[in-house]
Amino acid sequence: MELFDTTMVGLERAMSGAQLRQQVLANNLANANTPNFKRSDVDFHAALANAFDSGSATPASLNATQFSIQTDTGSAMQADGNNVDVDTEMANLSENSLDYQSLTSVLASRVKILQAAMGTGGAS
Repeated sequence: MELFDTTMVGLERAMSGAQLRQQVLANNLANANTPNFKRSDVDFHAALANAFDSGSATPASLNATQFSIQTDTGSAMQADGNNVDVDTEMANLSENSLDYQSLTSVLASRVKILQAAMGTGGAS
C-alpha cells in the first residue's frame, strides 16, 4: 500500500499547476504595456481531469502529468498588438488564488488524517 494515494498526488499536482498559472498570469500583468505581447494561460484543471478520467490514474501517472503554457493569439488586440486586459488578468489571479487556497486546505486536512492514523500528533 502506498502512503500517498492518487488523491494526495493529485492535490500536489493541482497545487503545482496553480503555482505555474499564477506565474504566467503575473507575467501577463507585468507585460500589459509591452507592445506585441500576447497573453498566456495554463489550464491545469483540464490536464488533471484528463489524467483522472483515463480510468487508470495512479500516483505515477499523475506525477507524469504535464501542464503547458498556452499563448492566446485569438483575442482582441490593442492598437500596439498587445492583448492583455488588466481587469481580466486580475480576476484570473483572484480565481487562481482561491483555487490554491482551497487545495491547501484540503491537503492540510488529508495530512491531519494521515497523522491521526499514524498516531503522530494529528490533534492541534
